[in-house]
Amino acid sequence: MTTMAPVEVGAGPPLVLIPGIQGRWEYLQPAIDALGRFFRVLTFSLCGERDAGAPFDPALGMDNYCRQVAAILDRAKLNGALICGVSFGGLAAIRFAATRPERTAALILVSTPGPDWHLRPRHHTYTRLPWLFGPLFLIESPFRLRAELWAAFPDWRSRCRFAVWQLRTLARAPLSPARMGVRASLIPDPHVLDDCARITARTLIVTGEPGLDHVVPTTATSTYTTLIARACQRKIDNTGHLGSITKPEVFASIVGEFFEPRQGDPSRGFR
Repeated sequence: MTTMAPVEVGAGPPLVLIPGIQGRWEYLQPAIDALGRFFRVLTFSLCGERDAGAPFDPALGMDNYCRQVAAILDRAKLNGALICGVSFGGLAAIRFAATRPERTAALILVSTPGPDWHLRPRHHTYTRLPWLFGPLFLIESPFRLRAELWAAFPDWRSRCRFAVWQLRTLARAPLSPARMGVRASLIPDPHVLDDCARITARTLIVTGEPGLDHVVPTTATSTYTTLIARACQRKIDNTGHLGSITKPEVFASIVGEFFEPRQGDPSRGFR
């Protein structure tokens, strides 16, 4: 498997950041920069994207992304790292932690769809006819996220700055409805319950506020606190599904407090 060199920011304990259903790392830039204060962050575009350097194999399903993470660790000459998945990326992180426990120093799941979370009927239509219905999905997103953005950015100037950044990112890293549709068809992952039972790494579950996540209900993500043996949960106030990028400094501080390396044994560095 060929994989392009990952984007790398910061220094410290290594952390691999797996992006969401958009498939592009650029949409996590605020989180990457904030995490870089605590960690050596390695991130990438999901396989199938033009800049990923690796194709998507339909026969492998979620294991495509596990192979990609392993290849990135190999390229960086790392035995393991903290594995952090955002939204859809959390499902890939679960799969990696379950199948490669020796390479998972800790697991962080951010607003990840729970095992019982399903796409809405119209979203199933988007996955079947992505180029026809994908633009409608993108058009409805601002309305679905409106309450969260108003809570995260109380003044209009900060909302405008965030909107401008999003538009610039969209121009720089265009989304592919077809590739997003392929990823959406993998939800829910049929292996997720068995994988949760196999995870041995200490796990942090991060959500936004109940009532502000209109993509994945916080109750769905919170399910992992009971499914994964060594899991704890933290909440980011005044935000919902986008907490890692609307409140990146808070998010990074939560992850930084969760992991504190101890001399001679990084795997023990948890609070």
